[in-house]
Amino acid sequence: MQHNNKKEEKQTAAAQEKDALKENTVTISEEEYKQLQQEAAEVKECRDRLLRLQADFENARKRMEKQCQDFTKYASEGIIVELLTILDDLERTTQVAENKGASLETFLKGIEMILSHLYEMLKVHGVKPMEVVGKPFDPHTSEALMQVESELPENAVVEEMQKGYYLNDRVIRTAKVKVAKKPETRNQ
Repeated sequence: MQHNNKKEEKQTAAAQEKDALKENTVTISEEEYKQLQQEAAEVKECRDRLLRLQADFENARKRMEKQCQDFTKYASEGIIVELLTILDDLERTTQVAENKGASLETFLKGIEMILSHLYEMLKVHGVKPMEVVGKPFDPHTSEALMQVESELPENAVVEEMQKGYYLNDRVIRTAKVKVAKKPETRNQ
C-alpha cells in the first residue's frame, strides 16, 4: 500500500509539473515569433553599440584628462623660454661687470636693456603696471603700508613702495603705498 501511495504521489507531482508548464507556456504565431527574434536582435545590437559608445567615451575622457595634465605641466613653457633669454642677458652683463671690462655707464645701459626686454615681454603677455601715485587710495589695487602728512588730498597715494600689476584686467599683485593724511595742526 505504501508503494502505491508513493506511485500516486509521483504521478500527482508529474501532473502538477505538467500543468505548471502549461501555465507558463505561451503560444504565438510564427510571424509574432519572427518579430520577437528581430526585436531581440535589435536590442542586442543597441546594447553592443551602447557598450562601444561607453568605451569610446571613457577613452575620450582619459585622453582629455591627459591633455589637461600636459597643458598644465607645460603651459608656462613659452614664457620660460623668453625669461631664459633675459637670464642670458643678465649673466652676460654680470660677467662684463666682474671682469671690470666695462664702465658703470656701460653696465647700467646693459641693465636698462634687460629691463626693457623684460617689460616688453610682460606687456606681450598682458601684464601691465598700475598707475597709483597721486590717485585716491583703492584697497582693491593697493595696500597701504603707512600714512604720511602731505599736501595731496587725504587718502591720495603719495608714494609707491612696490609696484602693483594687472594681468589683463585682473590684479595679480597689489601696489604697496604710502597714503596722504592731513597735516596735524600744532597748537602754539
